[in-house]
Amino acid sequence: MSNWKIPFLDLRITDEDEKKRLMSVINTVFTHGRIVLGPEVEELEKRVASMCNRKYAVGVSSGTDALILGLKSLGIGPGDEVITTSLSWIATANAIAITGAEPVFADIQDDLNIDPNAIKELINSRTKAIMPVHYTGKVCAMTDIMKLADEHELLVIEDASQSFGATYNGKIAGSFGDIGCFSMNPMKIFAACGEAGMAVTDDRETYDRLISLRYNGTVNKEVCIQPSHNGRMDTLQAAILLERLERLNGIIDRRRAIARLYEEKLKRIVRVPVEKDGEYDVYYTYTIQVENREELIKHLDTCGIETKIQHPILMPHQQPYQNTRCGSIYNAERLLRRILCIPANEKLSNEDINYVADCIIEFYKGGH
Repeated sequence: MSNWKIPFLDLRITDEDEKKRLMSVINTVFTHGRIVLGPEVEELEKRVASMCNRKYAVGVSSGTDALILGLKSLGIGPGDEVITTSLSWIATANAIAITGAEPVFADIQDDLNIDPNAIKELINSRTKAIMPVHYTGKVCAMTDIMKLADEHELLVIEDASQSFGATYNGKIAGSFGDIGCFSMNPMKIFAACGEAGMAVTDDRETYDRLISLRYNGTVNKEVCIQPSHNGRMDTLQAAILLERLERLNGIIDRRRAIARLYEEKLKRIVRVPVEKDGEYDVYYTYTIQVENREELIKHLDTCGIETKIQHPILMPHQQPYQNTRCGSIYNAERLLRRILCIPANEKLSNEDINYVADCIIEFYKGGH
């Protein structure tokens, strides 16, 4: 770890009580010996399905695997197009491409989520599905997106990797589409100590296909019915996630409290995230929109504050996708020049948050 006064994210486990709790559940797994798809995986699946108001959940090895297997379970493949956002981690586009389908990139709104109007303009005869990404911990405008999907008979795969626990009009992320997909890697709010992911659905046939796809396309481990790969969740990660699930609400509450502190101090200085009526955000990142960003980054660096530009290259600008179909992404290109993620993880104190905010205020009041 670098010697930042305020790190962007600190993955060290320094709390002795947390260490003891984690070692206890790890020792339980070592004792029963079912290291892959053990009883903790099944219990985690039940808990996540219940939280997401879904009938079924399938634990997999990563959020990327949840996307890939989710797409495949819905029959998406060569010849199909899947409309998604232009601003996300490249795994979103890669998951679509790995199935043989083609990603089609839409513009975003000022809240950094995909624009339903941009989706509408891109729908054609090859469009098979929409993959909205609930970016930064905010659920997309799912009422409008689901209406489009219904009108055009399209499938919806939610990339909810950044938004476990977020809601929109009372519905939780992952509960809107045909499948919801989550990442649970160490950087996420609901975090394992390694890679892990989950796919949730209400459809029994889709669930059965997911179960097969995560284990090399087999039934009963031996009979292969479709080509796939090994995407199983390991039991150690499930055990850790079950232990951390007990404290998830507290983590989200703390992140929301941090967001309120930042909003109060910075709303007249920079553009801060806004929760509209019906939105409940979990603040995977706290992303502000600023002027003179590069100079601000240097200033915060001298203050000992680590910042990030999350996903600094739009997906349609990445090498594999420069020739794929893409609508106008004017807003995404404009916003990408302005966005900056500042430290907002739950380990930070109010004193830390006030220090970060005061350093930002100092920069702009200094004439920048």
